[in-house]
Amino acid sequence: MENKLNKRERYKAQLKPIDYYKDFEDIDFESLNEADRFYLQDFGIFNTNFLEDEFTIRIRIPGGKISASNFKKIADIVDEYDLTIILTARGGIQLHDVEAENVLEIHKRINALGVSTWQSFGDNVRNIITDAYDGCGEFSVIETYPLVMAMHDYIIENPRYVGMLPRRISVGISGNRSNVSSFFANDLYFALAKKDGVFGFNVYMGGKNTDVAQNADIFLVESEVFNFFKAFIETFYIHGSRFSRAKTRIFHMIEEIGIDAIKSLIIHEYKSNFQSQGETIFEKTKFTEFHKLKNGKYGFCYQTDFSRLKSDEIKNIASYATENSLEIRLGMDQNIYLIGLDEPSTTLKSQALSSTIVACAGNLCPYAVWSIKDETSYLPLEKINEHSIQVGFSGCAKGCGRHKHTDIGLIGLKTNNFGDTDGGARIFIGASHSDGASAGRQLFSMVPFIHLDSVVSLAIKFFELSSYSDFEEFATKIFNNYSEEFVSLWFLANLETDKSIKLLRMDSATTFEYEVKLLKKEFSELDFWEHVGENFHDAISYLSKKLWTIEGEDPRYTPKIDRVNFR
Repeated sequence: MENKLNKRERYKAQLKPIDYYKDFEDIDFESLNEADRFYLQDFGIFNTNFLEDEFTIRIRIPGGKISASNFKKIADIVDEYDLTIILTARGGIQLHDVEAENVLEIHKRINALGVSTWQSFGDNVRNIITDAYDGCGEFSVIETYPLVMAMHDYIIENPRYVGMLPRRISVGISGNRSNVSSFFANDLYFALAKKDGVFGFNVYMGGKNTDVAQNADIFLVESEVFNFFKAFIETFYIHGSRFSRAKTRIFHMIEEIGIDAIKSLIIHEYKSNFQSQGETIFEKTKFTEFHKLKNGKYGFCYQTDFSRLKSDEIKNIASYATENSLEIRLGMDQNIYLIGLDEPSTTLKSQALSSTIVACAGNLCPYAVWSIKDETSYLPLEKINEHSIQVGFSGCAKGCGRHKHTDIGLIGLKTNNFGDTDGGARIFIGASHSDGASAGRQLFSMVPFIHLDSVVSLAIKFFELSSYSDFEEFATKIFNNYSEEFVSLWFLANLETDKSIKLLRMDSATTFEYEVKLLKKEFSELDFWEHVGENFHDAISYLSKKLWTIEGEDPRYTPKIDRVNFR
């Protein structure tokens, strides 16, 4: 069987990551082999073989809580070593541009602060997340931070699990009736629920960046969560697939044996049966810059530059928090939350309109083609902010921007389909992300960056013309009963004619014949009809190329990007 194990599992069989760490002091970071790079991920250190001298260090911040003192000390390290710092979409921190000769020293200094880089990458339980207003916001019912820390402490440096899971596990828990961000992209999600008058948690399993977690029909009271977590991790450790790397997530285990079979395995480890699900509690709320807390004080959402931070900025926030006795929390939305203001006002000024936009690491990651954070400039940011529209922008299909769990999702790609313009984005729309009912559907496989504003603006215009006050509800109820191809062609026809003819809500799925009739009613004069056969595919290809083929290069890239320098 060992010959069938995937490459990472073969490394684990030869040497456990915890044993590799015993010789950590002797690692030559300027001469790493493939095995070294594999093992180092388990301690939050990673690079690629084509960037051998440049490293990233990822820091776990369980529940997003970090002291002002540690925040400042991390900024001091950033200054001293001239690093780049960003916030992750799991409420953690990443340090980029770490030179090989400094990796070991920086790793030591970070872990000496009382925070940890351990198991922040690789086949581990990743940073455990909760809502930024956990325990303190007006929607908080159960404070989950003690549970977050119990799970965190159980995993960190546990020799059985360090780097030894079949694949990564993302865990989220919320005791709030309403949350700033969705948790359904997690492998394991404990959602606030109520059964027989008692608050607790319903369990959802099998989510990932591109799929929503499924209801496991399990209700847990607060005291049962930690033991369930332990049983879940042990079950995955023992029974998870270690063969094809592409089929090793909990999602794939559910596909293969079913969620009931997984529950039976968990029950065996838990030593007891579970209650059936309670009523999951979801309240959709628009969170503003200031949020009233249960104690009458306020929380403030400091909007980062799409997760990018400067050391002086961090020090200023840390000093402000110290002077005003505020708590600092890092949100899943890549923003910073200051908890405990006496009034809904502050002298701090946010850096961007980013409160509802999650953007992946972009060119700081080897998988992304574009900077992504810079490419947000192609979006109608003021309109997005005005309507609190959730946007996820990923640099590749892996989906670290959670593009299929937001109102409008984007993947930055490149293409030569439209002449010399090679930068663009795949667009998704229609996710029912607040309740995890469905992931977003594809609207376009590629839109050149310079046309991204017009396409997203049209989606927002359709929303403004509707009777809905929430974009998620609008998109799911209007678009999702029409076929994906019809919605794409409807957008293109409106763009071609410079119109914004809204679609009506349908109570059941439409037929192809009905969609053809609707298009002919509004756009019979357009020349795409010769390309409509048994579907709309060729018509979409024709009209998108007609609209978006560009002579010359994107004028907003000046000077021309040297792609060799992109990571």
